[in-house]
Amino acid sequence: MTASTHPNQSTPTFREILTTWLPLAGSWLLMAAELPALSIFVARLANPEIHLAAYGGVVFPLALIIESPIIMLLAASTALSTDQASYNRLRRYMIFGGAALTTLHALIAFTPLYYVVVKGIIGAPIEVIEPARLGLRIMLPWTWAIAYRRFKQGVMIRFNQSWAVTAGTAIRLTADISVLSLGLYIKTIPGIVVAAGAVATGVVSEAIFAGLAARPVIKGPLRVAPPVEPPLTRTTFLRFYVPLATTSLLALFIQPMGSAAISRMPQALESLAVWPVVIGLSFVFRSTGVAYNEVVVALLERPNAYARLRRFTGWLTALVVGLQFILVATPLADFWLRRVTALSEPLSALAHQGLWFGLLLPGFAALQSWYQGAILNSRETRAITEAVVVFLVATGAALTLGVTWGAFTGLYVAMLAYTLGMGVQTAWLWWRSRGVMADLRAAENGRMG
Repeated sequence: MTASTHPNQSTPTFREILTTWLPLAGSWLLMAAELPALSIFVARLANPEIHLAAYGGVVFPLALIIESPIIMLLAASTALSTDQASYNRLRRYMIFGGAALTTLHALIAFTPLYYVVVKGIIGAPIEVIEPARLGLRIMLPWTWAIAYRRFKQGVMIRFNQSWAVTAGTAIRLTADISVLSLGLYIKTIPGIVVAAGAVATGVVSEAIFAGLAARPVIKGPLRVAPPVEPPLTRTTFLRFYVPLATTSLLALFIQPMGSAAISRMPQALESLAVWPVVIGLSFVFRSTGVAYNEVVVALLERPNAYARLRRFTGWLTALVVGLQFILVATPLADFWLRRVTALSEPLSALAHQGLWFGLLLPGFAALQSWYQGAILNSRETRAITEAVVVFLVATGAALTLGVTWGAFTGLYVAMLAYTLGMGVQTAWLWWRSRGVMADLRAAENGRMG
């Protein structure tokens, strides 16, 4: 995309970076609140260990891995929805990808393929297999709804309407809480049904809102935007997007891989039960760093943006790590795990220790968004795929070592492996982004000179 296609060519101020980031961070925070909310409600229903393990150890990881090829539609739509023709090409991919992946979801949930995946590959404890299958069936609308809303949200971010992303996520969380509250009120509905039903209702509600909110942008600024030169073709789109789709597939593969490893280590059921609690709470802090990726993509091409975005990255990294440290190192953690999430004392202690192993994860997320956003801006997305492969190899090696040794609790090994993998991935992105960063610095210095 040439510089002239951007709707605003002034130098981004700190305030503009902040106001672009805050709605996205709010949206990601609300989305991150979904998993802790599920844990809070399901922990108060019958057989919480089984149903938390079924959702967090099987249903959620499988749903994520199925949707992974379309999860980067947000970044793609933000970067490429510059004119009507480009939008139409992205829309065709969204329709095809959403339909194909929903079919795959149905095949796993409704055929004997489910047992091949969950019993044979993941090796889930026997108690969670049937509850998890019911939950996966209820989650069938998930992939299509995610594809549709991320595509529409990218268009809105591109044309400075990121507030609608936050509003949509608030609607999603409201729908989640409504279904969860109903399940808690009735009490007789199994926890996995309540959890999966809440998530399915939430994503569909958000998708409907995103479609409605994007209409003024599609009929207004997008329609009158000048055609991009050179135009987006199928070849250029695939060259841009295939590495991203591969990246998300590999990145999200860690969820079922982690579940499979935990299932083969000491305290398997307990670790799977608190796995969604720990991952969900950690993601609350990581989410604001993840949200920064679209900010970098949207603003980095603006004049003199490099130095200001770089400073913002440092500030954001320190903030998110500091906030998680405050939680884990103070009585706030016990209050959240015991009183709010309603975990038993043994499970609460297990989760609290697990959070320590993930202390650096929020900082890695913020740094990755900076390096990855710069790489996306250059349209050379292969480096992002390489980084995820490095992450997967490092994490997989650590998990394999933990399973082979068999002496340590599964949750601890999984969190330590995840942190190690994220650290190596961040280092790789830094290394591969050096050329892009050097070009951006040179261009900025040239303009200043």
